Amino acid sequence: MNTFKIPEPDLQIEFYHRLEQIRKTYLLEALLSAVSGLEIPRVDEELRELVSNLSLQKMAGWGLRGEIVFPVPYVLLNNPTLLGYYRLFLGFSQKQFYGKRFGFAPFKTMEENGRLTSTHMKAVYELCRTLCGSSELLVSGIKNLSQKSVHELTLLTVGPQLRGGVLNMLGSRATRHVFELIEFLVSNAVISSSQKSIKLRNAAGRVVRVEFASDPDICIKEELPSKRCRNLVAIEIKGGKDYSNIHNRIGEAEKSHQKARKEGFVECWTIVGISNLNKELAKKETPSTDRFYHLDLLKDQTSDEFIDFRENLLSRVGMND
Repeated sequence: MNTFKIPEPDLQIEFYHRLEQIRKTYLLEALLSAVSGLEIPRVDEELRELVSNLSLQKMAGWGLRGEIVFPVPYVLLNNPTLLGYYRLFLGFSQKQFYGKRFGFAPFKTMEENGRLTSTHMKAVYELCRTLCGSSELLVSGIKNLSQKSVHELTLLTVGPQLRGGVLNMLGSRATRHVFELIEFLVSNAVISSSQKSIKLRNAAGRVVRVEFASDPDICIKEELPSKRCRNLVAIEIKGGKDYSNIHNRIGEAEKSHQKARKEGFVECWTIVGISNLNKELAKKETPSTDRFYHLDLLKDQTSDEFIDFRENLLSRVGMND
C-alpha cells in the first residue's frame, strides 16, 4: 500500500508562467532582441566612452559584446525596462537597488513600466557610468564569462524575486476566494457590493459591511444607530502552501490580530493554505486567533470546516442560517 502523498508543484508551475512573462522583458533574451534593432556603431561608441579598454578586451576574449554586461544610454533610452536586466545581472534585489543606499530610486519606473521622464533623460548617462563601474568590478573579479553564465547569474537574482511575487499572487488569490465565499454565503441579504466591499442588512435590520483590505485582509463591521461601527471579525489569510514558511506566516497573522484586538474586533480568524496545520502549535504562535480554517476545505461545501465557517459567519453578521 502506497502511504506517500503526491507533492503538488503549484509554486513551480506559477514560476514557469511568470518566467515566461519576464523572459522577453528582463532576461538576456530581451537584451539581445533589443540590441538587434539598434545601430551597433553607436552602441560601440558609448561603450568606449564608459568602459575601460581592458574590460572591453576581456569581454572580446570571452566572445561577448560589451553591452551584455555594460549598460549604455542608447540601449536604455530605447528600452528602459532593460535596466531590470542589468540590475539582475549585478545581483541586486529591487529593494537593494532602488533603496536609499545607491540613489537609484527615481529610475524604478524605467524597469517597472518602461516610462522615461525628463529627469531620466538627463541622468541616464551618469546612471550608466555608475553601473558600468559596478560591472567592471564584476568582470575583474571572475576568470571567464559566457552567455550561459550571464543568463544563470540573472536567474540566481530573479529567483527570490519570482518567489516573493508568486507568493504574493497566491495570497491575493486566496483572499479573493474567501471574499467571494463570504459574498456567496450572505447573498440573500446583500444591499450592494463591489470588488472591495459588501454591504448587507441583517435579520435585525442593521447594516453590516465586509471589507476586502489589508491588515486585516478581510474585516466585518456592523453599523450602529450612531453611524459608528462595531468591529466584529478580523480575518487573516495565509494562502501559501509552503509548509516550511507557515510558522512565519502564522506569526504575521498574530501581529495583525493583536492590532485588530486593540481596534476592538470581537473575534479574529486565521485561514491557511496548507492542509496539515498543527492547530495546537499554531494556537500557541497566534493566541489571538479564535478560529482556524483550511482554505482547501472551505472550497468543499460538504466539509465540516465549510459548515462551521458558514454557521459562524452568519451568526456574527446576524443572519439566519
